[in-house]
Amino acid sequence: MKSCSLNDFMQELEPWLDNDHIKEAFIDDGGHLTLLFTDGMKNVYGIDDCNKTQVEAVLQDLKDKGIPVTF
Repeated sequence: MKSCSLNDFMQELEPWLDNDHIKEAFIDDGGHLTLLFTDGMKNVYGIDDCNKTQVEAVLQDLKDKGIPVTF
């Protein structure tokens, strides 16, 4: 798991949005934002400077971009 700020996460996420790299995004049982990639990789993020509502807003944005999201 990688701990980061919401801003750092958004910057890291940006290049992956240009292509079909992200297979699915969800919040796991521990409350961490998890990304599954089409190449089989998995990244888990502990975003430590925001609340659940803000993380859910990020997930909604990903869903609006066509990425499968589970809330």
